[in-house]
Amino acid sequence: MAALYIIATPIGNLGDISFRAIETLKSADLVACEDTRRTLKLLSHFGIRVKMLSCRSQNEEYAAEKVIDALNKGQTVAYASDAGTPALSDPGAALVRAASQAGHDVIPIPGPSAFAALLSIAGGRDKTVIFEGFLSPKPGRRKSRLRELMAMEAACVLYESPFRVLKLLTDIAEIDSERYTCVGREMTKVHEEYLRGSAAEILEKLSQKKGAKTANSDVSGAQLGEFSLYISGKYLK
Repeated sequence: MAALYIIATPIGNLGDISFRAIETLKSADLVACEDTRRTLKLLSHFGIRVKMLSCRSQNEEYAAEKVIDALNKGQTVAYASDAGTPALSDPGAALVRAASQAGHDVIPIPGPSAFAALLSIAGGRDKTVIFEGFLSPKPGRRKSRLRELMAMEAACVLYESPFRVLKLLTDIAEIDSERYTCVGREMTKVHEEYLRGSAAEILEKLSQKKGAKTANSDVSGAQLGEFSLYISGKYLK
């Protein structure tokens, strides 16, 4: 029976992909993906040649029609976002709904996730964790939502661009400078780094790092890498 496979792909280190993910990609008739260029690099690395279809947030519903058409013809389809597990701050949810509503099996191929990876090394003791992903880039909305999240007993995990991470940490420190926080940068990549401590301590460390890089080598904020942040719950500082 035709099925749609939702495949988790490496967030950095290509060695993190599972054997099952590779075999599924090899056997697929069609690979739908967030960015065909990035997925092509992954497929090429493992010597996989297969027909591809762009399925990003801007065209996901249209692409879903193409995927369902392929499934109706008995073809096996795999979906991969740029990195990590699809539908976690990535496209994929609309495609899953459309395929399941059309009567097709949707099967997960689990694997890399920045969310799970950060939790495993954060050192938090919270029993409940809220995954929030990216907050609004608008300062007022960002800080308002942060206040709501940080008023809870649950921990939360956020993603942030290197262009805005210092602004985010500034907001966190202003709300509660002593809140225990763990920040992961360039996770699983060559220059991966993890910082743990109070929000104020991490803000100071990252501010110094960015200032030193810019002063010494004219490195822009973008080259600090992508960030994942764990913020402990209200009563677990």
